[in-house]
Amino acid sequence: MPLYESVLIARNDVSQAQVEGIVENINTLLTEHGGSIQKREFWGLRSLAYRIKKNRKGHYVLLGLDVTPETLREMERQLSLNEDVLRVLTLRVDEIDENPSPVLARKRDDRGDRGNFRGGSKPAGRFESGRGGPRRSEDREEYRARGEQGEALTAEAE
Repeated sequence: MPLYESVLIARNDVSQAQVEGIVENINTLLTEHGGSIQKREFWGLRSLAYRIKKNRKGHYVLLGLDVTPETLREMERQLSLNEDVLRVLTLRVDEIDENPSPVLARKRDDRGDRGNFRGGSKPAGRFESGRGGPRRSEDREEYRARGEQGEALTAEAE
């Protein structure tokens, strides 16, 4: 049977459990017709590039499918009738990659970098907010200039 990858976007109003229920309905439909889901990834709630049916966010799911074209058409028909599903995109592929998709890989990398500042040392800088040491009034440029003039005047007087 041909292999497909399908990404569906569900409304942000539905819960994660309801999205998993939609995937289970797809799974039962496919198994009845001799197909199977070989890969499933929940990408979570993500922002949409533009509004779809008045929604700005959606639950993304990637599915790796091993189905016949007739079963695929029936699956897409049932998903188009479901009000909780905003969009479905299905592509035919040569093989289903078992590695995590680039979306999940990037998501894991972002989370690894997130805690560096909070858990580690503060970056160097000028202010007490973590960008340097405390400032004193003698450090200000105008006071330094006055001090240099004062030192020059006392040196002439001697």
